[in-house]
Amino acid sequence: MNKLPPDRSHVATEQRHHESHALDALATTDIVTLLVEDQHRAVDAVKQSAAAIAAFADAVAHAIALGGRLVSAGAGTSGRLGVLDASECPPTFRSDPSQVIGIIAGGDPALRRSSEGREDEEAGIAAEFERLSLSAHDVFLGIAAGGTTPYVLGALRLAKERGAVTGFLTCAPHAKPDHCDHHMLLDSGAEILTGSTRLKAGTATKIALNAITTAAFVRLGKTHGNLMVDVAATNDKLVDRAIRIYREFFPSDSRESAHAQLIASGSLLKTAIVMRAHGESRDAAEARLVACNGSLRRALA
Repeated sequence: MNKLPPDRSHVATEQRHHESHALDALATTDIVTLLVEDQHRAVDAVKQSAAAIAAFADAVAHAIALGGRLVSAGAGTSGRLGVLDASECPPTFRSDPSQVIGIIAGGDPALRRSSEGREDEEAGIAAEFERLSLSAHDVFLGIAAGGTTPYVLGALRLAKERGAVTGFLTCAPHAKPDHCDHHMLLDSGAEILTGSTRLKAGTATKIALNAITTAAFVRLGKTHGNLMVDVAATNDKLVDRAIRIYREFFPSDSRESAHAQLIASGSLLKTAIVMRAHGESRDAAEARLVACNGSLRRALA
């Protein structure tokens, strides 16, 4: 902490926003309006990187289909967003929690209490990679809004040394880093509060992460159209959703009969739909889905 840090004045997310120089002098309504309006650039930034995001999502789907994983890592807000996205995949897609893993510099305590000093540790993720046995079967995503975080850049190097496919998600223009196969730039620009990348850069990052995992699991057959057919009905809200989705396929069935079929399937919606469509047992329906690589569309064909 006593040595002079690198000069980051050139980083786009560290620049002063031209519309917020007098931020503290504005009325609260004007502050809120300015913050909200500035979020539009986050959406535009992700749109500009759609092709790169799609290519990375295809790499993730390919890896998971072959038994690999998506492992993401970042420090501060970037790390928290990665952990959040990973934690939401199992309830959304009934994916195994080991298929998408989020790591934050400083470990789980850093999700609630800032540990910003850990982002300077270039080899800080080494123990996590060892614990996970990260390998050539896996995909690693480094997330760094400003693009200069030593923890993330070091993680890209270590992941590549282990043979993993690597992606780098950043919100500031940089040359493609060494050890990076997929470079996704979300050029969101300066923040209303200078350097506070939990704002617009955080929004862009969350959109991109949503796009990566959603597109990957769609490719893996976890949806039918825009319906969440691989949901596990484990609480009242999800049971109700499963019943309503089931009746999209069989509108003449009552809620009661849909519920009964869902129970017979072991609360697995996709299985319940195949059982009903083919008039077969749970075991037969599950075998049919396995033969179709989990695709409900193919299982119903």
